[in-house]
Amino acid sequence: GDFSGQLLAYLSLGPIFIIVGFVTLIIFKRELHTISFLGGLAFNEGVNWLIKNVIREPRPCEEAHSTVTTKYGMPSSHSQFIWFFSVYSFLFLYLRMHQTNNARFLDLLWRHVLSICLVTVALLVSYSRVYLLYHTWSQVLYGGVAGSIMAIAWFAFTQEILTPLFPRIAAWPISEFFLIRDTSLIPNILWFEYTVTRAEARNRQRKLGTKLQ
Repeated sequence: GDFSGQLLAYLSLGPIFIIVGFVTLIIFKRELHTISFLGGLAFNEGVNWLIKNVIREPRPCEEAHSTVTTKYGMPSSHSQFIWFFSVYSFLFLYLRMHQTNNARFLDLLWRHVLSICLVTVALLVSYSRVYLLYHTWSQVLYGGVAGSIMAIAWFAFTQEILTPLFPRIAAWPISEFFLIRDTSLIPNILWFEYTVTRAEARNRQRKLGTKLQ
C-alpha cells in the first residue's frame, strides 16, 4: 500500500534500464564513444565492488533484504552508478556535443532541460536507496561523490587518450568486420544522419522515377 515506496522501487531499477539501453544502442549504432561510455560504467562498478570489500561497512537493515547480492553497503552501488551516468552525460552534453548554428536557443534549452532531468533522476534514485532501507545517507552520499569523480576522470580519459585513437581503432579489420565506427569529428550526429538519410532517400527516389519512365 506504500505508493511512494513502489514508485521508488521501480525507479531504483534505473541502472538496469540504462544498461539495456546501452547494449541496444551499441548493437544498432556500433559507435566507439558509446562503447567507451559503457566501459566506463563497467569500470565504475568494479571500483565500487573493490571499495565495498575494503571498507566492509554493513547495510542499515541486513535482515530486511535477504536477496541483495552483497552484505556491504559503503558506498551505494546504485548511487555511484547513477551519478557516474548523470555527470558523464552532463559533461558530454556541454563539452562534447557542439552547438548548431541554426537553432542555438532551442539547442541550449533542450540541453538544460535534459541536464535537470538527469540530476533529478540521480537524486531520486539515491533517495530511494535510503527510503527502501538498502543504504544509509552516508553510503549514498559517498557513492554519489565516488561516481561523480569517476565520471569526470573517465570523461577526461576518453577525451584526451581514447578519442585520438578512435580513427585508428575504427580502421582495424575486426572493427570493419563488426561495422564499428567513429563519429567523434561529426558535430551533431543526429542532424548528420538525418540529412544524409534524407538526401540518399531522395536520390534513390529520383533514380526509381527515372527507371519507371
